[in-house]
Amino acid sequence: MTRPGWKGEQQAAEHLRTHGYRILQCNYRCRAGEIDIIADYRGTLCFIEVKSRSGLGFGFPAESVNRSKQRRIARVASHYLQKNHREDVACRFDVVAVLPETEPEIIMDAFRINC
Repeated sequence: MTRPGWKGEQQAAEHLRTHGYRILQCNYRCRAGEIDIIADYRGTLCFIEVKSRSGLGFGFPAESVNRSKQRRIARVASHYLQKNHREDVACRFDVVAVLPETEPEIIMDAFRINC
């Protein structure tokens, strides 16, 4: 059984690769939560949240990455940076919005929170 969002995450990862991202890890988990994709883009470590929707009935996918979700992602990113001794690297938070029948949209530097 595949988990919800798996297909969108696969589409997002492939789209990111074609746009110059080097995928380092998918579905990084710790006690604080999960980050869908961690990638390197031109020397910047990117923590990427993938949001998929079957349509716009509930709004644009990226709109669901609210402050609470942003804080959770930042806590997981902080854990990743400490665990991998990467505290000194430039990082940012991106979102990839996936809708059917369209190319995924990469929103670079979608939000800012200090890790």
